Amino acid sequence: MTESSSWVPEGVNTELPSAARVYDYLLGGGHNFPGDRALAEELVRLLPARDMSRLNRAFLRRAVLHLLDAGITQFLDLGSGIPTVGNVHEIALAADPTARVVYVDYEPVAVAHSEMLLREVPNADVLRADMREPEKILRAPRVRELIDLSAPLGLLMVGVAQFIPDDDDPWALVARYRDALAPGSHLALSAFTWDNAPEGMAGAVEVFRHSQDPIFPRTHQEILRLFDGFELVEPGLVYTPLWRPERAEDVGDNAARSNLYAGVARKT
Repeated sequence: MTESSSWVPEGVNTELPSAARVYDYLLGGGHNFPGDRALAEELVRLLPARDMSRLNRAFLRRAVLHLLDAGITQFLDLGSGIPTVGNVHEIALAADPTARVVYVDYEPVAVAHSEMLLREVPNADVLRADMREPEKILRAPRVRELIDLSAPLGLLMVGVAQFIPDDDDPWALVARYRDALAPGSHLALSAFTWDNAPEGMAGAVEVFRHSQDPIFPRTHQEILRLFDGFELVEPGLVYTPLWRPERAEDVGDNAARSNLYAGVARKT
């Protein structure tokens, strides 16, 4: 049975789970459907999915704050998902009222809610597009109005690279974005890995086959290749809680349970 609500854009298949809505549920959001919640609970039985989501969101916050400290005032957030607490524009504008943010997602619920959230925010906008089309995204009027590609940019690919299959060559895709960015731009990226829990992650791959967003976890070396042409900042490519934690308790006793590698790198 299809769930209907005033906040659901017309034409959305609410019965087919989406990664954006699953992530929303795992973070405690309310913009998801029974199928999303069922898939999320299957993940929880296989992996510490709630902790993974929370730690990934915490990495996003720390990465944005680092980029602001590095002088970055404009951000392009690819695969931004459904708005929840701690959005990029909230973090950035609190630190610098002149900061500008463009969110990009192809999931209609994510875009609809971003549009609602940003209605009264002049320095932020959302574009419905597939992150695998960089030239289309970078030429889009909504992007051009807020983003100056001749100046350093913060490119965010947090928790999304695992949705790009090898056949679409994620390494070449990141390189296409990299080549369009001005020197001094930064890439903040995190992605699912097999390395810590291969059996659990294999189960997650199978679970996501029954969604609109299959996943393709990768090894440390494969994820490291996504940073080719950038210079990683310390501490390099590490599990999400190990990337510049603010408190010892943020790391916990087993950082590998995050099951995502994360890093931030600069284009020289």
